[in-house]
Parts: sequence; structure tokens; C-alpha cells
Amino acid sequence: MEGFEVVTAKSGRIGVDTARSEKPDVILCDIMMPEMDGYTVVQTLREDAAFATTPFLFLTAKGEKSDIRVGMNFGADDYLTKPIVREDLLAAIEARLARAEAQGEHYRELGGTGNLPDFSSPAPLQQDLGLTAREAEVLLWVAQGKSNGDVSAILGCSEKTVKQHLGNIFEKLGVENRTSASLVAVEALARHSAK
Repeated sequence: MEGFEVVTAKSGRIGVDTARSEKPDVILCDIMMPEMDGYTVVQTLREDAAFATTPFLFLTAKGEKSDIRVGMNFGADDYLTKPIVREDLLAAIEARLARAEAQGEHYRELGGTGNLPDFSSPAPLQQDLGLTAREAEVLLWVAQGKSNGDVSAILGCSEKTVKQHLGNIFEKLGVENRTSASLVAVEALARHSAK
């Protein structure tokens, strides 16, 4: 009813095969599934270059902080817990699709080199941008569109600590906001992946 073409799968393994054949714009996945759980699904798809930047959202009943941290560390872009109201689900999907489009636009502005940023390690941000190891970790997640709350859950620290790290990052990079810092990070990660 919202204009999306939806394709479903009855298990994690079928979901991976379906994603590979259908090439969806966004993936919405449960964690507890037969044959292959959601963590294995996101890991499997993230190892495939064709899905490196495809928005991946978990929609699950597993809502503990540790579950959220695990899901985000495996490469999910968002983590939604059931039950969820329709408007919140649609807003999350729209936000991730808009972010993916904006990132695609930015890559094209970089000259269409085809070099996508490699989000697998914060080390390039530490080396190239002069950040501490923890600042590089924070910026890596922020560049992937994570909120301060998401980053605090992933890294196991308070939101206040994340905010302090972001202040240091902004100062070191000479930028004023998280969007500008994210663009610097994406450019650095794309340059590093081209090497």
C-alpha cells in the first residue's frame, strides 16, 4: 500500500538466495529464523560486494542492549524491536533508503571512481585523520548513519561519552557537524579501499 514491491523468504538461507537474485533496495530481517539466523544472513550478505552498502534493518523481538550491540556489530544499519507501529517502521525504511541515495550521490560526486568506502575497520580513520582509536571507532559508526544512542550501545559506553568524542572529532577535522565529519570519513575510507 506504500508503493514498495515486497519479496519475502521463509528462512534465512532462502532470504540470502532471494536477495542475491532480486537485488533489493533495502533488507528487513528477523534474527530468529530457521536454517540461518539473521546474524549469519547479514554477515553473509555483507561479505558480498553487491550488498556492502544495501540498507539492512533487523526487525526482531530480541530487544536487550546486548542483542542490539551484536546486531549492529554484524553490520545492520538499524535495529527495530517488535512490536513496532507501522509509522515507525516506514520512517526507518524511508530514512535508510534516503541515506543510501545520499551516499550514492556523494560517491558519484567523488568522480564515479567506483571505490566504495570500506567500513570493516576504523584503522584508516585513525591513521589518515589523526584520531585516537576510540574516536575512529565512533566516527566509523557515525559515518554509517548511526545515532549517538546506537553508537553508545555498539561500543558499550554512555551517550555523553560518544558526544565528547564527537566534539573532539569535529575539532580535529575542522568541521562543525556530524554530516561534515561523515563526509570526511567516507572520503578517507573510499581512498583507503582504492589502495
